[in-house]
Amino acid sequence: MFRSRSLHPPPVLEADEAVLIGPATVTDSYLNMDAILDACAATGAQAVHPGYGFLSERAEFAEKLAERGIRFMGPRPEHMRMFGLKHTARELAKQNNVPLLPGSDILNSADEAATEATRIGYPVMLKSTAGGGGIGMQVCHNETELRDCFAAVSRMGGNNFGDARVFLEKFIACARHVEVQIFGDGKGNILTLEHNPI
Repeated sequence: MFRSRSLHPPPVLEADEAVLIGPATVTDSYLNMDAILDACAATGAQAVHPGYGFLSERAEFAEKLAERGIRFMGPRPEHMRMFGLKHTARELAKQNNVPLLPGSDILNSADEAATEATRIGYPVMLKSTAGGGGIGMQVCHNETELRDCFAAVSRMGGNNFGDARVFLEKFIACARHVEVQIFGDGKGNILTLEHNPI
């Protein structure tokens, strides 16, 4: 009993019911919308909490759930389309005169990345546009590091978020930021949780 329980993480052990959604590879499990929808149907789930990464910022997934009458406990699809990808969020911020770090548009090759990094100035952060939770980010101090990391960051974004596109931003060492999580019940009741990292 103890050995079999030790194979599962705490959230699975605390759940009333657990459903296997596929093999260990994320493309066959956590990124497999049909498998998750099938699990919802099999269990009669009324809502899906997306966690972070994987399908948490995929508007298509939220729409597929809504088609089946299942609530997506996250942003609405139109908001995800505006803010879910970092490069489109940057563009929206730029259109509204929000101050931004110097950065690039989507990069199609390591050569293009090297040109943009020279314009921005090293060090730079190579980022997956669909990344979250720190996944798909790599600091590059020079062109050699940038070229060495380009394919890996792109692959990480594709494997973890289903989107391999990358872009650059100026890296700021010892930066501080404020994060605000906003929770609402769809009826006008909203709660904000602020986190101010040191």
